[in-house]
Amino acid sequence: MIRSQQSIFLISSAALFFSGITLLSYRVFDWGLLPLLGLFILYLSAKKNRSVISLFLFFLLGLLLFQLATGWINEWDVSKETEILLNRSFLLFILMALALSHLISKEKIRFFTVFPNWRRRISMPSHTISLPSFLLIGLAGSSTIFIPLIWSPEVSEVKTLFLFAIGFTILNATLEELIWRGAMLSSLKRNVSVLYAVTVTSLGFGLLHLSIGIPLLLSLLFSFGGLFYAIVVLKTDSIYPSIVFHMVMNVGMVLNGWIN
Repeated sequence: MIRSQQSIFLISSAALFFSGITLLSYRVFDWGLLPLLGLFILYLSAKKNRSVISLFLFFLLGLLLFQLATGWINEWDVSKETEILLNRSFLLFILMALALSHLISKEKIRFFTVFPNWRRRISMPSHTISLPSFLLIGLAGSSTIFIPLIWSPEVSEVKTLFLFAIGFTILNATLEELIWRGAMLSSLKRNVSVLYAVTVTSLGFGLLHLSIGIPLLLSLLFSFGGLFYAIVVLKTDSIYPSIVFHMVMNVGMVLNGWIN
């Protein structure tokens, strides 16, 4: 009975978290405050897993600041590229909010910032594979994002986009991985089940793309990317490979004109 109540509590918390991300991403701020209020009430009533509720609550507060800051720069007379880079840099608000949550919960953030053990073998459902082979397969899969460029007639334009792609990639991939696979995944994994941690961070990662104008269905498909990055981090016990794979995808997205 207690375990069932705990499961309902965690599912309800995640549902409020996801609805908060969705509403705040669509800038429905009035309704977006309701999930924040709900999480605050759960935080006050919680006897267990308060740190999980705190994590969700402070993430949404950071997202609220992110959206307000983004709306502010939309009024500036700057280039589209500068606006996008500033938008990505404002992800720091979410990261700082998560750091504050950890401080209040008296927990340390584990960002998985150790280099992979290259001699390690990765356990798969029916066999094991060496870490270098595992990462090479992941890199090959991520690199498929460049395939559309083969038929691109605007090669010169692609070259001019490359510098912007590098700046966007460094900001976006690094901050998103530190948020989702660093602060969020490591903290949830420590306090609840791995399945819950991976599900919440993967789906949340996808939904956050609503804030940059990605349609809902495509944002949900991005959740599979979050799942892939989570598996990479958990299998290698390091965040660096997922950052690299994320960077490869981001460069391809910019060069393909999907980020504008």
